[in-house]
This record gives sequence, structure tokens and C-alpha cells, in this order.
Amino acid sequence: MSSNVTVDPPVSVIDLLDQTTVFSLLLTVVCVVAAYGLSIAVLAPSTTKKIRFVFIWHLFDALIHFILEGSFLYHSLFSFASPEQLALQPPEVQSLKYRVAGAVFSDAPMAKLWQVYAKADLRWGVGDPTVVALEILTVVVGGSLALWITYLIQRDEAAAVSARGAGFGRLKWFVIVVLATMELYGGFMTFVPEWLIGSPALVTSNWMYKWVYLFFFNTLWVWIPGWLLWEGYWELVAEGASGAGVAAKKRV
Repeated sequence: MSSNVTVDPPVSVIDLLDQTTVFSLLLTVVCVVAAYGLSIAVLAPSTTKKIRFVFIWHLFDALIHFILEGSFLYHSLFSFASPEQLALQPPEVQSLKYRVAGAVFSDAPMAKLWQVYAKADLRWGVGDPTVVALEILTVVVGGSLALWITYLIQRDEAAAVSARGAGFGRLKWFVIVVLATMELYGGFMTFVPEWLIGSPALVTSNWMYKWVYLFFFNTLWVWIPGWLLWEGYWELVAEGASGAGVAAKKRV
């Protein structure tokens, strides 16, 4: 879906790093630092690097879903275009049969963040219904599952899983696998339909929009969930084998 965001982004690094762009990047860094700091506060020093990373990732994931993507949902559902604003939109937007809403119709700080991202993917400026539908699941279900995972990790680490017997840590890895599958499917449904029609909403003429906004920030939710699926599979296999061994001993 088109918007009134320019499709000819500046090429200068100085021009690209405006106040809103710096704010969005700093907000992402703050989420990472907050997740790391909380991992230090709530996880035992004996926690392995892998488990600590899994905790940090899911807390960061939850913060991104609730704060950043949650603001996108709000503006896509409630920041309606005025008649004057709608008149500035392309004909295909003006002809829509529903009330048009989106970040480009608001002056709020978080709306301006999405206006910058919309320079790379135009669908995020004027709330594309498919993207909004996916983001409802991502924010509400994905964000909640990510928070639940951090709780399960903290609970298991505090209780010393290895001392509680086989299967005690199985639940967290099952939820991790479910969420990782959701993340990968969400990414697929966000971009593949767009690619199939020639990517009219994607702006790839600028290196920052292409490699930082489109590639880095989106494939981050491909590589890490893919790794978590791999780890989750082997953790569940190991838990299952251990549980089967314990059950066999009890029968004997």
C-alpha cells in the first residue's frame, strides 16, 4: 500500500541520521541493555551463557513487540486520516472503503518513528490490513509468550533444573519452539506476498533502508528463531530420552 512518504530517500549519512532515526536506534539499544541488566538481576551467576542469551533475547523480543510494534498497532487502528490528509494520499488509498489510519497521520513521537521505517517499507506508514493483522498476533500472543518464557527460565534457574529431575525444564523449550515458529511464519507472511507481486512497497534504493531497516532488523527475527528451533528440538529430544530412561527404571 502506498503512502505520502517519499520514495527517494537521501543518500547522505548525515541526512539519514535525523533526530527520529537516532531516537529509534537508541530505543532499540535501550531495550537490549534493559534485557541484559534484568538477566544479571534475576538469573543466578551459574546460569549458562546459552540460557542467559535465550533469556535476554526473549525479554528484548517482548519489549520490541509491546513498545515498538504496539505503537504501530495503536496508530494503525486509531490515528485516522483527516479529509485534508486523505486528499494528499495516492488514489488507491483515497478509494479505500474503510476509514484509513496509520502512523503518517499522527505527529506523536512513536508515529514519527514508524514514518521513518515507512521510508523503507511503505506499508507501515498507512496501516496495511495484512500487516496489522499479523502484528495483532505478534504483539498480543508473541509478546505474551516471550514474557512467559523469561519467567520460565528464571523459575527453572532458581529451582536448579538438574536437581529437580528430568522433564522439569521441558515446558520452557516447548514454548520457545512455539514462539520461534510463530516468528518465522510471521516474517514469511509479511514479506513473501510482497515479493510475489514485485515488492512495490519496498524501497531498496538506499543502503540504510535496504540493509539496516529491511535486512538486518527483519532477518534478526529469522536467524535467532531458526537457531532456537534447532536448540529446542535437541533439548526436547534430550528431555524425552531422559524421561523415558527414568520411567523405565521405575517400571523395573
